[in-house]
Amino acid sequence: MVFLTVPYAEKDAAKALGARWNPTRRRWYVADGVATEPFAKWIDAASASASTSTSAAASGAARPGAKAGTGRVDSYQGKTVVGVNYVALDHDCNPFEECPSCSQTLEGTPWSQARTSLAALVGGMPGTSNSRTPGKAA
Repeated sequence: MVFLTVPYAEKDAAKALGARWNPTRRRWYVADGVATEPFAKWIDAASASASTSTSAAASGAARPGAKAGTGRVDSYQGKTVVGVNYVALDHDCNPFEECPSCSQTLEGTPWSQARTSLAALVGGMPGTSNSRTPGKAA
């Protein structure tokens, strides 16, 4: 994401080229993956260099030895976000549903133990019985 310094009088021109407004920062920006050449007159040097370093951090290139694609990337901050019980899986499946290839990987891990204790806690709460049909009164 590259932030732009767009005067109010030129906001319509920036919008027509594909710039987007960030209401939190109150600035126009160009999304990642969009060519920045048409916006050259509004790009300030600090924003362009920060964008390059953020993209490198998001791809894992900023840290030597970092594994690419491990965990979710928070694109706003460019940080990899994983929990304390994170386990990397070989394929993209839902770990909360039964999967023959993942069940062996997850068995005995802290993630599996945390899931089991959470399922027991939620199962013991009133109104969480599996026999009850959603949408019908008990």
